[in-house]
Amino acid sequence: MAADPGARLPGAVLFCCNFNQVRSPMAEGLMKHLAGTRVFVDSCGLRRAKFDPDVDDLQCDPLAAAVMGELGVDLTRHRCKTFGDLEDDSFDLVISLTPEAQHRAVELARGRSAEIEYWPTPDPTLVEGSREHRIESYRQVRDGLADRIRARFGV
Repeated sequence: MAADPGARLPGAVLFCCNFNQVRSPMAEGLMKHLAGTRVFVDSCGLRRAKFDPDVDDLQCDPLAAAVMGELGVDLTRHRCKTFGDLEDDSFDLVISLTPEAQHRAVELARGRSAEIEYWPTPDPTLVEGSREHRIESYRQVRDGLADRIRARFGV
């Protein structure tokens, strides 16, 4: 008899990266899509992006939203937040996707029973070229995160 995949699910998972606009919202959306309501999932970043004063820094990256939409995952209502914006910081598992976020995840878990994992994830915003070339890099990040989530949690 096969093991119950749900038995590998923690009660609450936090994905974190630098700005909570690309990688961590993608991971949050994928985990919610794959695990449903069996686990509480959230995401955050270290700080708010301030690239362009005319752009809403609380919105998800449009290309991230586009590639997630291809899977039926809606990120258009995602609001970017920092560690300080979290309503609850009692997570069973904190998964950092960038080296910078890894340091903050360790601080968050200090003195608690939370597990910390580091999943190095490339930044697709650094890829240059045509829109199709750039969006393909977002798809690669999305698919890599989905593979990691499936393998780690059995969903």
